[in-house]
Amino acid sequence: MRVVSTFSEARSAATEVYHRSGGEEGPAAIGLVPTMGFLHEGHLSLISQARRECRVVTMSLYVNPRQFNVSSDFDRYPRSFERDSQLAAQAGVDVLFAPSTSEMYEPSESTSIQPGRVARTMEGPGRPGHFEGVALVVTKLLAGLGAQKAYFGRKDAQQLTMIRRMARDLRFPIEIVGCPTIRESDGLALSSRNVLMSAQEREAALEISRGLWAAALAAEGGERSAEGLCREVTASGDRVAWEYVELADQDDASLLDTLDRPSFLAAAASVGKVRLIDNLFFDTRGGHLAVDRGIVLESPSLLYR
Repeated sequence: MRVVSTFSEARSAATEVYHRSGGEEGPAAIGLVPTMGFLHEGHLSLISQARRECRVVTMSLYVNPRQFNVSSDFDRYPRSFERDSQLAAQAGVDVLFAPSTSEMYEPSESTSIQPGRVARTMEGPGRPGHFEGVALVVTKLLAGLGAQKAYFGRKDAQQLTMIRRMARDLRFPIEIVGCPTIRESDGLALSSRNVLMSAQEREAALEISRGLWAAALAAEGGERSAEGLCREVTASGDRVAWEYVELADQDDASLLDTLDRPSFLAAAASVGKVRLIDNLFFDTRGGHLAVDRGIVLESPSLLYR
């Protein structure tokens, strides 16, 4: 695995790996997995899918300050470059792009990306500037690294919708691939922030996934009203501080009253000082409803090793 710190080095390294592989030009020559590090099985699942579909896998590792609307959250975000680089190499990453902030953002730059209506609901109002920061850093990665596919987790449902819209609107010649949420063995959605919770807080946090799974069962049983599905989620308990529970369109993140199209049921709640998000995806396959609950691990996550 090559470790590089500039866009030009990352492009050159990916090109070298590609040519050494003896591959021919194709739509999936280079796959990109953007991360903020402190890797877990969720990130590794993205790398695994990219490895299966692409000749070259580039992973970016950068904790983006512009998507944190609370500076203390940025300061508390867990970091371990040695751990992440070792896991990335073991997972089959060819090029690890670990830029400095000066490489990502020039002091004199003035360009911004406004994600529009996709960012006006759910995460948007409570996290001013968050989606603008995500949109700008992802735009730089998509434009600067030369990938043909980019892999993101479905756990960040609204973010995935925003990135797909942005790539389509800006005509990026890249496919945005959404991959299933990875869950711990007890159902808690994997997040690097999970390590910040105490044992008691982590037990309380299970109310989020339990509530979503109750809503999944209700949907599979015929419930189609957003109000009914959201009520199932919050009925799971009162040990978390619910921020929102909403049913939204997969295409533009607009809020829905009825489950009548591909959508996702998203929830945000705080446990102590840790804010968590989770969701279910409702897909339509052959005229039937399919609920994507994610993938549950069979053993404790490597986050705790």
